[in-house]
Amino acid sequence: MAARIARNITKSVLSREQMDGVGARVYRSIGSAQLRNLDPFLMLDEFDVQAPGGFPDHPHRGFETVTYMLEGEFLHEDFKGHKGRIGPGDLQWMSAARGIVHAEIPATDSRAHGLQLWVNLAAKDKLAEPNYQEYPASKVAQVSPEEGVQIKVIAGESYGVKSPVMTRTPTMFIDVKLAKGKKMEQVIPKDYAGFIYTIAGSGLYGSDKHKSEAHHTLVLSQNSGEYIPVESLSDDCHFVIIAGQPIREPIVQYGPFVMNTQQEIYKAFHDYDRGINGFEGAPGWSSTIRNRWTN
Repeated sequence: MAARIARNITKSVLSREQMDGVGARVYRSIGSAQLRNLDPFLMLDEFDVQAPGGFPDHPHRGFETVTYMLEGEFLHEDFKGHKGRIGPGDLQWMSAARGIVHAEIPATDSRAHGLQLWVNLAAKDKLAEPNYQEYPASKVAQVSPEEGVQIKVIAGESYGVKSPVMTRTPTMFIDVKLAKGKKMEQVIPKDYAGFIYTIAGSGLYGSDKHKSEAHHTLVLSQNSGEYIPVESLSDDCHFVIIAGQPIREPIVQYGPFVMNTQQEIYKAFHDYDRGINGFEGAPGWSSTIRNRWTN
């Protein structure tokens, strides 16, 4: 029987603080100059926002946004009338596809802290109908293989527990908390590219036992490895393991639009400006939450 191959860490990127939206502080790794893209992932932000900061009305086309709250609450509203509120441990998986215009604003004047991941879509899915998958914390799949090991299965599978989330781009998103000295192994499909994002504490990651503190993106080797081992060095070790099947298509991005060609980017702006091909109703639309903290 062949020995299993473990993934190791090939690159470590410290998330840099920058401002985004309106007065919103984010720590960006994927999507920064240090790590432009990691196919199929376009961006990863750890956001840490306090009112009146937020992300008022803005469009998207050609990809999916995954918002996972760690602390506080956010309000969401789009131009089709979809509204929601997400709090600690809640998940929103939004497929913007052919077009969404929305706003994301803190629900209270307390800290709103979480992760937002942008997942690219293949050309065949970029102009599909938008859809939402929203799960409160109580409905997110969880597993605790032993004391001191807590796992939430946002997407994909861990220790035999599967998430109900459907991903157009095959993706796994696993949230892990480990007590000091605890170990875990996460199975990863051989053909997936991925990374670990460290949220708190410290640990040893991968077969090379790469030591990392919080707020780092650790890129996983693409060595046909089948799993990633992790060992905690602190009582508050908290990280996410995110991996997906590379799309291997051209990426042309301009702000909130991600397509395959420059011509498709021009068309996205044209459609948005004129309110056609998925952006019907966008011109002149204004969310009811955009000025929540500025009036």
